[in-house]
Amino acid sequence: MKVVVLTGAGISAESGLSTFRDSGGLWEGHDPMRVATPEAYADDPGLVQRFYDDRRAALSRVEPHAAHHALVRLEQALGEDLLVVTQNVDDLHERAGLERVHHIHGRLLSAWCTACDERHEWSGSLADAPPCPGCGSRSLRPDIVWCGEIPYGMDLVEAALWDCDLFVSIGTSGLVYPAAAFVHWARGATLELNLERSAGATDFDESRQGPPGSSSPPGSTSCSPDLTP
Repeated sequence: MKVVVLTGAGISAESGLSTFRDSGGLWEGHDPMRVATPEAYADDPGLVQRFYDDRRAALSRVEPHAAHHALVRLEQALGEDLLVVTQNVDDLHERAGLERVHHIHGRLLSAWCTACDERHEWSGSLADAPPCPGCGSRSLRPDIVWCGEIPYGMDLVEAALWDCDLFVSIGTSGLVYPAAAFVHWARGATLELNLERSAGATDFDESRQGPPGSSSPPGSTSCSPDLTP
């Protein structure tokens, strides 16, 4: 059985990381247009770099939870027949032990040099404009897909969805494209696991509600992704 799993901010929120936008449309008190667009970076690179420096530092204070580990067990059962696609820029999937995870919105622990187009693993600050380890240019920016930029590896994702037997969406709002359209690209059965019904819940064959990291017996409404065949 070939399975594609999409994870969103809801799966990271239970570990203590804030979701992209709160009820007021802000991202941890910031207007996303001020910290998550190429124009914002051109206008005030210091503000943008400090914002992502803070997000990077916050990763060290959180840990993967039961839902992250459940996906690792699913990978152990399915091997290459499982692809986890995440909208999240944190490393919680990797720290749980997941090997095949594709970040369509980039990664906080990566820096992109706009001078030489190389990407480097990065855990420190970018606010003081450190030199690129490759070319020495002080042109490193967060390796994050900002509003108006193209998500990474969409050809891979589309091909996997066309070939899957089951598509599962976990902790997503159903509002952010292109991820919100994945349910329409999937050729197999579709399942939503979410804290509450998403904007696109009616597009799924089945929608279950509950905290992603909770553990409940079979037949409950928990959305813990215990999908191991």
